[in-house]
Amino acid sequence: MYFCGNDFSAQSVPPGFWRGEPALILPVAATWVFSYVDRLFAGQWMSGKRVRMKTVMVVFGTRPEAIKMCPLVNELKTRKGIRTVVCVSGQHRQMLDSVLEIFHVKPDYDLSVMKPEQTLFDITTGILSSFRSVLEAEKPDVVLVHGDTSTAFVSALACFYMQIPVGHVEAGLRTYNIDSPYPEEFNRQAIGIIGRYHFAPTPLAAEHLIREGKNPETVYITGNTVIDAMRHTVKESYTHPELEWVGDRKLIFITAHRRENLGEPMHHMFRAIRRVLDEHPECRAVYPIHMNPSVRKVAEAELGGCDSIHMIEPIDVLDCHNFEARCHLCLTDSGGIQEECPAFGRPVLVMRDTTERPEGVDSGVLRLTGTHEEDIYRNFKDLLENQASYDAMAHACNPYGDGRATQRIADILETGKYDPWVAG
Repeated sequence: MYFCGNDFSAQSVPPGFWRGEPALILPVAATWVFSYVDRLFAGQWMSGKRVRMKTVMVVFGTRPEAIKMCPLVNELKTRKGIRTVVCVSGQHRQMLDSVLEIFHVKPDYDLSVMKPEQTLFDITTGILSSFRSVLEAEKPDVVLVHGDTSTAFVSALACFYMQIPVGHVEAGLRTYNIDSPYPEEFNRQAIGIIGRYHFAPTPLAAEHLIREGKNPETVYITGNTVIDAMRHTVKESYTHPELEWVGDRKLIFITAHRRENLGEPMHHMFRAIRRVLDEHPECRAVYPIHMNPSVRKVAEAELGGCDSIHMIEPIDVLDCHNFEARCHLCLTDSGGIQEECPAFGRPVLVMRDTTERPEGVDSGVLRLTGTHEEDIYRNFKDLLENQASYDAMAHACNPYGDGRATQRIADILETGKYDPWVAG
């Protein structure tokens, strides 16, 4: 772990400080003093009286989390009553850093836990052992975690051990199948047990939490922060070489990487996609391929040599959102894209057996295909050849938010009051 912000260790200052070099003593000492005072008396003066600021720590570690949490970080930083501290685990590295850069978010702490071929054991023990010192140093009033990642679960667990309140952003999504998605469904439910604030993106997510016994006064319907993110990333003037390759043809956007789909299910998915593309020359597919070597091996075996598909290296969130906005339809096993594409009126075929986002299925913006080759082939083919089927999905109501979720969460943390999001 290294500290990006206030680190009072001997290793954090220039060697010349300890030799008594005058040019270094004053600025370093001043930094220590002001940092210490900031931590000890974080607050502001109003009408001659000092009002203590609330310290809110935001923790995330993967690209999907960063996409949804960076807009919240930036909103929190505008609030006079809140001191915002950002800690990243580095569960993802390169993909995480690109999102931080796009949203201009600079972490105060970076646990840097990522290692080659890391396992769930590595991530869990790495975060748990490193995060304690950050919590001890900052003593936050509340720690915000997001969704269902191992970073979110382990960070919440560490807070529970230290009796620090946890706010769960994107709370209440459920499949109630502990093995699908794995380990995300367990992570979500475990964070729900620990959480003090439950920021549900939809009314259905809030219903899940209340049925599970959560105090209704701690459950807030905010909408999904990813809609807020897309207001920042989607540009009318956006261009990309792959879009030039697609030209006037129909762009099919593909993502596939889920752990539970590795192996035979992923072979089935890619075979179905290739069969349909071979039959429809009016389409061009772009697949930003995941870094996981197991995913790449299957993709190359099934999609390699297909002229209608370009497998490209992972793209950043700005590229991803702009591809989604311009695609004809999307095939995915991702979670976040199930929320993003419907905001643009783009049908989504979800290549999974379950989804923790059933609102999209109920409203008609998503279609759950499973992972069997014939089922994916049939549904993909239907949306290309049946205009009525396509229009029904493209014109359905997006059930995931209005772009004001981060404002609502910040309002709750700062004042305890908010204007709930209402779908429709």
